[in-house]
Amino acid sequence: MFVFVCVRCGAELTAPLSQVVLPAHAHQRYGNGLQLPVLMASGTFAVEREPWGPPWRRWEEIDADEAAARGIYAPVHALSEGAPGAVVIAPGDTRGTVLIPERRGGACCGFAHGDGPNMACAACGLPVATRIDDCSLWQAVWLAPGSVRRLPVEGADTGLSSWADLLAEGAGVPPSEPIAPWGEPFRANDRWHWSPQWVAAAGQALAHLLVASQGQAVAVQEGLTATMFQRALDTWLPAGRPTRRAVLAGPGLPARNADADILLVPSHPQTGKAWTPAAPAPLVPLPFGVWLRLVFPEPEVPVPASGPLPDGVLRDEPPTPSVHDVFLFDTDVFRRTLTRLPAVRTPWLREIVEKRT
Repeated sequence: MFVFVCVRCGAELTAPLSQVVLPAHAHQRYGNGLQLPVLMASGTFAVEREPWGPPWRRWEEIDADEAAARGIYAPVHALSEGAPGAVVIAPGDTRGTVLIPERRGGACCGFAHGDGPNMACAACGLPVATRIDDCSLWQAVWLAPGSVRRLPVEGADTGLSSWADLLAEGAGVPPSEPIAPWGEPFRANDRWHWSPQWVAAAGQALAHLLVASQGQAVAVQEGLTATMFQRALDTWLPAGRPTRRAVLAGPGLPARNADADILLVPSHPQTGKAWTPAAPAPLVPLPFGVWLRLVFPEPEVPVPASGPLPDGVLRDEPPTPSVHDVFLFDTDVFRRTLTRLPAVRTPWLREIVEKRT
């Protein structure tokens, strides 16, 4: 575990934190005027390896070779010229900082990152972080690289969880949730939305699915997996045979589907590495919490249309409401992922990025 301290005066700026992988939805904007929760779990941090934040350069100002050297192989709207290595934490894990109220970053409801760091070290006044909590953005604090450094906490090593440990914890992400308008309390009748984490995970995984398809039709398993992917796959890939099969695989599942062409597997939440099967196959990574709910969905508790509750049912709240909206993957996450895969330079994938997203 680590604590982050001010580079100028050495004051501690965070609680002890353990490192996890940067979430797929870290830079997501979801909906309009919605109140999103905290991005990072308490006690964790993640690192953005790429440059992030202002200043920005438009694609027209960037040489293609320069972009490729940064791992970007197709046009994007703009590239950050900020410093790489920004660290994101939960707002509640900050210590010894104060807000700079005039640096709201052009936000309409809270704070955003447009004006640079808006939090300063309380001890010496050095700008050290950016608080983000505007509407439709995940609530987070981004520690500025160059203004903080991390120090190990002795005797507090949390270690790496095994796949068995993660399965036992069962920390799955529900596919839908109620999201209130910004600045209003949650109410029982708030509208239910597809989980922002799910739509971001779908955008990220869909980019890998297209690459693994090699331009052939792909069929995924029925149920939520098909809800996430099949509509987009049928739109972009040619109909007819041969059809490549994409199936869920991973720890805790029997070794079936030996003839599957593509495997949808979990990525480790601490390292980001995808689960690897014994036999080689193209892998499409999914965030562990989303994969877990696809593989082990929450059972539906029977609720009678009338009369008393049936035997064995010990709850009296209604079942989880259904989301009637069509599932739409996050196109920004999709584009961000696909433009960073070298295969995007093939003509048919380049056409999807440039014309059909």
